[in-house]
Amino acid sequence: MPDYIPTNAASSGVKLDKKTLKTIAARTDRPGLIWLGQWALALALTGALVMMSIGTLWMWPAMLLHGIFLTVPAYAASHETAHGTAFRTRWLNEAVLWVTSLLYMEEPLHRRFTHTNHHTHTWHVGKDSQMPFDTPMGFGGWVAEATGFALLRFHMSVFGLLALGRYTDTMGMVAPEQELPKMTRNARIMIAIYAAVLAAPVFSIWWPVWLFVLPRILGAPIMLLFTLIQHVELQENSPSILESTRSFKTSWLGQFLYMNMNNHVEHHLYPQVPFHALPKLAEAVKDQLPQPDPGFFKTNFEVLLVVYRRSLGRPTKAPTIRQAPHMITDGGPVVQVAQRTM
Repeated sequence: MPDYIPTNAASSGVKLDKKTLKTIAARTDRPGLIWLGQWALALALTGALVMMSIGTLWMWPAMLLHGIFLTVPAYAASHETAHGTAFRTRWLNEAVLWVTSLLYMEEPLHRRFTHTNHHTHTWHVGKDSQMPFDTPMGFGGWVAEATGFALLRFHMSVFGLLALGRYTDTMGMVAPEQELPKMTRNARIMIAIYAAVLAAPVFSIWWPVWLFVLPRILGAPIMLLFTLIQHVELQENSPSILESTRSFKTSWLGQFLYMNMNNHVEHHLYPQVPFHALPKLAEAVKDQLPQPDPGFFKTNFEVLLVVYRRSLGRPTKAPTIRQAPHMITDGGPVVQVAQRTM
């Protein structure tokens, strides 16, 4: 028997009858293919705006817009395909995982195995391999996360280690041994692709810079603001997803970009449910869950307000978003539960 309790619906006291869950969790290709086609169309339109605006000041807002449509869905799709739930057809799921992980800049199997571990030990210090944040978070930590520098540094170090055939203790813990050579091969191929993209301007080929490099940099903070609010200010080391995880309201556009992952409590309770069925799942279990926090912008603003006040030693009670009791103080020194180690 394992010496831990996996974090899921059972550990959180949430119940859903098996028949309803089976219906909601049924996998099919159609919704994923429709979403993929819509994303491709959106990228074509925003990419066209970028190319038409090159050489003018309008190129920067165009690249920001394109970057948002590039990075947020790439993160969301790599997440969904890491679960294997985006498509019923396995090869299609794996192909989309590879391409979107390339855009997100994480080796795809590392993405899958560390994320599986994240679900098993959600927000558990020293066990959750996707919990690199300072907690409680201060303003400096927020800047490092929101700008993407902390994540980029971590992903680049992982790429380097994998390419050299070296594996950290975390990799050895979360990834089956027979998968490690595949991770090394993937990392080497992806590094070669990144190198080719960065070398393209040497040969007077600039479109990869306009359509991928700069938009990826500009869009990263928006992507990371979606991910940042999923767990920050909530309870560490709890068996209950209701205490460690946040759902939040967002617009239809936010739901499209993030593949309904704003229903994040529901996703952690039942990770086998595909993205397109998360609104149905949310409706089915809503009476057992906390209310979603306010919209994307308001939730992020309140998180920023709290971490800034914490860094100044001021009271840290947020106006409306959920917080773990120990996150709310009258000010003074911060007692760290965990620090970024990556």
